[in-house]
Amino acid sequence: MEFDVEKGNVRIDSYLSDHIHLSRSKIQKLIKEEKILVNNHKTKANYLLKENDHISVEDTFSYDISVEAEDIPLDILYEDDYLIVLNKKSGMVVHPAPGHDHQTLVNALLFHLGISNTSDVRPGIVHRLDKDTSGVMVVAKNEKVHEMLSEMIKNKEVERKYWAIVEGVIPNETGTIDVPIGRNPNNRFQMMATDVHSKNAITKFRVLKRFSKNTLVECRLETGRTHQIRVHMAYIGYPVVNDPLYQKKSTTEFGQMLHSKSIRFIHPITKKEIYYEVDPPEEFLKKLKELEEK
Repeated sequence: MEFDVEKGNVRIDSYLSDHIHLSRSKIQKLIKEEKILVNNHKTKANYLLKENDHISVEDTFSYDISVEAEDIPLDILYEDDYLIVLNKKSGMVVHPAPGHDHQTLVNALLFHLGISNTSDVRPGIVHRLDKDTSGVMVVAKNEKVHEMLSEMIKNKEVERKYWAIVEGVIPNETGTIDVPIGRNPNNRFQMMATDVHSKNAITKFRVLKRFSKNTLVECRLETGRTHQIRVHMAYIGYPVVNDPLYQKKSTTEFGQMLHSKSIRFIHPITKKEIYYEVDPPEEFLKKLKELEEK
């Protein structure tokens, strides 16, 4: 979750408690764990915010839901008492943020699970997909499962594969991009490859198909940084097609050609293997067809 402060001169723990509906004690704990940053720097609970300060909150915990349940269709691939695997459509924001608290995946999950905005039960977003990134993702139904799945991702026990159409023809069959990622100090909406205030990030890729001026690649995440594939592919000179942030060509409303193709993991409770894969959306497939016909 990321947003800019419109009005300053208020303590950050108080401000966040009002805006993302977590207790001040939980906010203070997250600040100590450096999961809440101001202008990409660690902060203190008593820090007085200034107008236009940029706050980023790491998405590795469940939110105390205080948004409305909304009847929004979900493409659910698997569901049991502990978790849900679903196919997120491109254009859907995953969780509410200040100024965007409707029509999100969390709103839809609340309705699906029959949870009111006053309930203590809450769906846990284990790993986020960008608004315009489509595809498979997992949601925990309780805090225990959320913590277990988050730890599994941290320990590289969840295999996530993505398809991306990128600009340019990649000559290598496979590659590993091991470059840390941090926020771009000149553009708060962008991440960048940098060793300043950054976190390690590793993306492995293999070429699936080459076209005259583009390449279809499969990417496998070993870490889960914000915009990781988009930043890494742009860094090596092959930005994702139609990416409004990381490639220079004009873009369409659909957004970047990036799709979460599959997920594989051992269920943290039942210990059964969970594997699902989904085809890219129509716009992605249409782009592939256009490239094949050139």
